[in-house]
Amino acid sequence: MAFMVKTMVGSQLKNLTGSLGGGEDKGNGDKSAAEAQGMSREEYEEYQKQLVEEKMERDAQFTQRKAERATLRSHFRDKYQLPKNETDESQIQMAGGDMELPQGLAKMIEEDAEEEEQASVLGQLASLPGLDLGSLKDKAQATLGELKQSAEKCHIM
Repeated sequence: MAFMVKTMVGSQLKNLTGSLGGGEDKGNGDKSAAEAQGMSREEYEEYQKQLVEEKMERDAQFTQRKAERATLRSHFRDKYQLPKNETDESQIQMAGGDMELPQGLAKMIEEDAEEEEQASVLGQLASLPGLDLGSLKDKAQATLGELKQSAEKCHIM
């Protein structure tokens, strides 16, 4: 029972006295950490540098991914004419400016656009052999022009 009380109160008492100004071990912080890891001071410093570099690399990759996602969202906002989001634009700027869609995603979007074009009426007309869309367009515009002229001459309208 005394052991339990001593361990519970003793650690709390050490923490309390350590924070009140008993700073005898302040110079040995790195050394004790290095010794605890089983390394020399130089090895420990090199290890800490590697950790910092790895963290920076992870942060850069994370920022890159966030920018790619923001690019994707902005692409869909443009496609569906939705309002732009400033946070997406700031994420793209943080990653270095002009971002492109990933290649796999760009292929998927192109395939979808081709399927939509083929499913449309003009896509079906374009696939018919012997049909010239340019001449058909010219004839339609000429007919529309004639209808406008006749509508201007009409007294009822």
